[in-house]
Amino acid sequence: MAEDPDVPNEDEFRELMREFLAGNSDIDPAALARAAGLGSDPALIQQLIGQFQSALQNSTGEINWDTAREHATAYAERTRTPSLPQERDALTNALHVAALWLDEATSIAPLTTKPRLLSRTEWVTETLPVWTQLAEPVAGSIADALTAVLRDHAPEEMGSLIPGASTMFRSVAGALFALQLGQVVGQLSTEVVSGGDIGIPLLGGDTGDQAAIVPQNVAAFGEGLDIPADQIALYLSVRELAHARLFKHARWLRLQVLSSIGGIMSGTRINEELLEEIAENFDPTDTESLQNAVRNGRLLRPRTEAQESASTRLETTLALIEGWVDVVTANATTRLPSADAIAETVRRRRASGGPGESAFSTLVQLELRPRRLREAAALWQRITDAVGTEARDALWSHPDLIPDASDIDNPDAFITRLTSPAPEPDEVDRAIDDLLGDVDGDDRPKEQ
Repeated sequence: MAEDPDVPNEDEFRELMREFLAGNSDIDPAALARAAGLGSDPALIQQLIGQFQSALQNSTGEINWDTAREHATAYAERTRTPSLPQERDALTNALHVAALWLDEATSIAPLTTKPRLLSRTEWVTETLPVWTQLAEPVAGSIADALTAVLRDHAPEEMGSLIPGASTMFRSVAGALFALQLGQVVGQLSTEVVSGGDIGIPLLGGDTGDQAAIVPQNVAAFGEGLDIPADQIALYLSVRELAHARLFKHARWLRLQVLSSIGGIMSGTRINEELLEEIAENFDPTDTESLQNAVRNGRLLRPRTEAQESASTRLETTLALIEGWVDVVTANATTRLPSADAIAETVRRRRASGGPGESAFSTLVQLELRPRRLREAAALWQRITDAVGTEARDALWSHPDLIPDASDIDNPDAFITRLTSPAPEPDEVDRAIDDLLGDVDGDDRPKEQ
């Protein structure tokens, strides 16, 4: 009995697709359309394959972050200009002097790893693993939701087009998100002046203590400021080294920051109504509406109460980090004539953020710039005045010791606690001390 040309032949279709993805350009589109059950409309399958070819190559449905890397590095490379040897030498010298000045402003030990000078492309390559780690929960939520909605709303003929259509949909959604993330990271590479400029630990592996400067962006930072380039290089070098030293000293800090962000991101909820609207008008040859929804953050619902609470805690931590860096940098650069002018430029720049930061905030609903930075810096300065640099820096030895939001609100109470003498031990404390003394003393029980 003759085969019905409008009935999909899955075995034939799989074989033809394997040959197509292997680069066989001699495949007859009509045969491919017939095998997919699309009858006499081979143009449809040509359009569909052209749109989703990358997704079809991804048989796992997992998000391929290579898309983000390739797009980000291409963006950075287009805008990159090589730094001159004398510029790199000047920054290397500035980092050396900055380390000496920091020794006078903080008791935290110097770095054991050499600071690096990174091109924009190198910055992308080095920091992208952290960006993908932060964005992956949101990307996964969007991909899963799109998979479910598009699978439920796809035309019947599309369901027979590719066995395991849900895998394709998930790959497409992930690829779209990765593309947007790559755009954001590439844009950020033109804005950041150093590894710690964003405020979160992007370099240095598990500790986040790698210091780095982006020479091209340092030069751009100084344009139009009428401030000597060597003073700008020194100030920014001090800030970067202070940030890296803090994360080296407080080894718990990087994990806490990234875990807090992960907790916020993992609770991401998707706007199913918008997805339903996109799916009802789904055109496999045009993903523009879907791409715009991903880029503009419209697929994400407002945060839950738990996410808002976690976000407030994260913002407090970031404000304390940045505030400490501000105070230490100010104390370390007192001999720099233009220090105040540069510090004000940094504050204005931080308050407004750059296009890349704004795009990242929109993409994943994560604000990287803390609002209470000035109050946190004022608290750290009062702590420095009250107890000195060594006692101040010792607060970073454990997460339970650093100030919290209530301390930023009421610095007087925190200073009082720091400077008040320890209370006299009560009877329970003395009994415990006596017991421990008996165990540790010569009359402790002997082993049998």
